[in-house]
Amino acid sequence: MTPEELIVRYGLRPHPEGGFFRETYRSPVLLPASGVPGLPGDRTLSTAILFLLPHGSRSCLHRLRSDEIWHFYLGGALEMILFREPGARPDSVILGQDIAAGQHVQYLVAANTWFGAAPLPGVEYCLVGCTVSPGFDFADFELGRREELARQFPSHVELIDQWTGETAG
Repeated sequence: MTPEELIVRYGLRPHPEGGFFRETYRSPVLLPASGVPGLPGDRTLSTAILFLLPHGSRSCLHRLRSDEIWHFYLGGALEMILFREPGARPDSVILGQDIAAGQHVQYLVAANTWFGAAPLPGVEYCLVGCTVSPGFDFADFELGRREELARQFPSHVELIDQWTGETAG
């Protein structure tokens, strides 16, 4: 299938971080705010989405207040870049089906980790799933800003420029 066919088949729409998505599950179980440190209000137990990154697109650097598990489904491999601790070197993880080459079919991004993803060069698209727990809420989503990230990771400004789509102005 083509990316366009997948967008139609699954009813995907543009995501603010890049790519296309559709929520496929939202738990009916609510976690009270008092039981979830760091979250400002009640949250659903878990959510899941389908997420499509066509060639030339990327999931720009962002972070969530919850853990997020990425699941590889279709297409080619994608690179995930993760900025875990201020001043530390970012990690690169490949999500795909070539397990013998060290690719992951599933990968956990811990809460509050700055990260982004993009199809590897030459890949037409990558269709993944993302499961968030406690469940996703846009109030817990923060898109990375170049200036803030450059202060936290001063040795990696060129990489930050690439993954935020911003440059020094």
